[in-house]
Amino acid sequence: MYHRFDEQKYPSTNIQISIFKEQIELIEKLNINFLNPKDFGKNYTKVNNKKTILITIDDGFQSFYEKAWPYLKDKKIPFLLFISTEAVGKNGYMNWNQIIEIEKSGLGIIGNHSHTHGYLTDLDNNETIADIEKSINIFKNKLGYNPIYFSYPFGEYSNSLKKIIRDYNFQFAFGQHSGVVDFTKDSLELPRFPINEKYGNIDRFKFILNLLPFQFKKNFPENKYLLENNNPPIVKVIFFKEQKNLNNITCYSNENNKWRKSKIFFENENILNIQIEEKFTTERGRINCSLNDTVGWRWFGLQFVISDY
Repeated sequence: MYHRFDEQKYPSTNIQISIFKEQIELIEKLNINFLNPKDFGKNYTKVNNKKTILITIDDGFQSFYEKAWPYLKDKKIPFLLFISTEAVGKNGYMNWNQIIEIEKSGLGIIGNHSHTHGYLTDLDNNETIADIEKSINIFKNKLGYNPIYFSYPFGEYSNSLKKIIRDYNFQFAFGQHSGVVDFTKDSLELPRFPINEKYGNIDRFKFILNLLPFQFKKNFPENKYLLENNNPPIVKVIFFKEQKNLNNITCYSNENNKWRKSKIFFENENILNIQIEEKFTTERGRINCSLNDTVGWRWFGLQFVISDY
């Protein structure tokens, strides 16, 4: 997941175009294919030993159009571009002519990123529905259709928001929790690795490219929106009984705004309990788990929205 390019004032969402090009060249050097979003559905639901990369861009900043788009177009690399409709044409953002140019190229597939890019989980359902409906109407007016892809603003979602996204016929929705997409992942809770100046150096990027999917049946709590009475949450992950080397799992969390190794234990051999001992005290609570398996490192992440932040 990328946002801005060569906008050093915003390091948390920016990547230098020179580093971006280096990352793309590394993917090519490793003979990893770039996935066309048009083929995402049929690839997502099957077991595939061939690793592929899906490039996603959030927000539609002008710096993407000026810096990264010419490069991707020249190399014919497909990508998903998520647009928040309220910002289109404003200072620093692409306009509709530019978005349509990318859409007509066949390389850039457009996704919906809401209308306001607001904190949707903090709104009541009627306010959320109004926001989503407004974006849908604008997309239909400008493109002739509403995208089937949705990106949650700030990666934040709750059960009620997921239901709204499902009810409006979005087929896939992406968060900002890190992990590798595979057929066991909820189609409306798809992970992505955020790439920026802090987490975009080439060594980390190589590590990400080598990661394998970490499959699981289900994780709890199902609702990732935490209230005062369920923060800290009781976190469980149910794995498949045939999975191996689960005793090699290590988890870390940012409870009380401090990253630390989490205490874990298993029940019934395949149910992982992650003990979060202190409240999550920032906007978003995160848990990352990795497994040093015999064939390589596996990784999955969870993200919670903290209601009383």
